[in-house]
Amino acid sequence: MVEFKVVVNDVKKGKSHQVQVSGHHANSLIGKKIGDEVDGIFISLPGYKLQITGGTDKDGFSMRSDLPGMARRRLLLSEGKGFNAIEGGMRKKKSIRGNTVNQDIVQINMKVTKYSSRPIDSLIKASEKTESDKEEPKEEKPEKEEKPKEEKLEEAKEEKKEEKKEEQE
Repeated sequence: MVEFKVVVNDVKKGKSHQVQVSGHHANSLIGKKIGDEVDGIFISLPGYKLQITGGTDKDGFSMRSDLPGMARRRLLLSEGKGFNAIEGGMRKKKSIRGNTVNQDIVQINMKVTKYSSRPIDSLIKASEKTESDKEEPKEEKPEKEEKPKEEKLEEAKEEKKEEKKEEQE
C-alpha cells in the first residue's frame, strides 16, 4: 500500500499543512509530474486545486523538475535544486530523483492554485478528527511506582544487615 506525506503550502496565508494520504487517493497521485495540477479531493481538501512543486524519496533525495522519469540519477550540478555552490563555477555530482511521482516517493510538496470557500485549517482539522476516531483506543498499563534512589539504597543496606545477622546465627 502506497502512503505519502503531502505538504500543502497556503500561498495567501504563508502557512504549510502536512496531510497523510494513503489508499486509492495515494494511487491517484502516482504518475503525476512536477507542475501538474491535482484536485484537492485526493488530499481531503474538496474544492481546492493544488500544483505539485516537488518532493523527496525514501532516502531523502529531492525531485527535480528538469529531470524526466521516475529514476534516481547522479548528475553533475552547478546550480538549482539539490545543490548550493559555495564558489562561482563550482560543480558537483549529486543524486537527484526524476520529476514523476512513484512508489519510492515519501513526501510530495504542493501549493494551492485555486481556493475553496472553506478555509484549509478547518478541513484539515476535521479530517484529523475522523482519522483519530477510527483508531482503537489503546489500553493504558498502570505505571509502576518507582522509589527514589535514596530509599532504594536504604532498603539495600537493611537487607545486607539482615543477611549478616542470619549468617552469624
